[in-house]
Amino acid sequence: MKNLILILLSAAVLSAAPAGSGNGKQEVLAAMDAFKNAMVQKDGAALNKLLADDLTYVHSTGSFETKADVIKSITTVKTVVEKIEFLPDTTVRIHGNTAYVNGKVDLWHSSTNIVHMHVLHVWEKTPQGWQMVARQATKLTK
Repeated sequence: MKNLILILLSAAVLSAAPAGSGNGKQEVLAAMDAFKNAMVQKDGAALNKLLADDLTYVHSTGSFETKADVIKSITTVKTVVEKIEFLPDTTVRIHGNTAYVNGKVDLWHSSTNIVHMHVLHVWEKTPQGWQMVARQATKLTK
């Protein structure tokens, strides 16, 4: 019983902690922007730096990819990403060395093929900078 009370009190204290500084949020948003640019420019070297080795990347179709899968898919001609827009409802929450970026995203494969999604990106602050450790996308219906 004492352990349960201690766990509940610890959870309450941790949940009341500030979600992160404005500067940290700017760093995470810069990492998101670098990720977006690397995707559009098919920059495998940049993706290699931004994506964690144990990345969990889930598409809006439910398919799963590893870091190697994502880099291969983006840098080959089979995947076309013309533009990525993070919509204004995007939020960034930082808890320690982990950041959660949540919001709506439009992924433009062409001017007539735009995928509207709600995406959660999870980033971890490492000695190499912020790296994406997970992504979960859900396709939105019109």
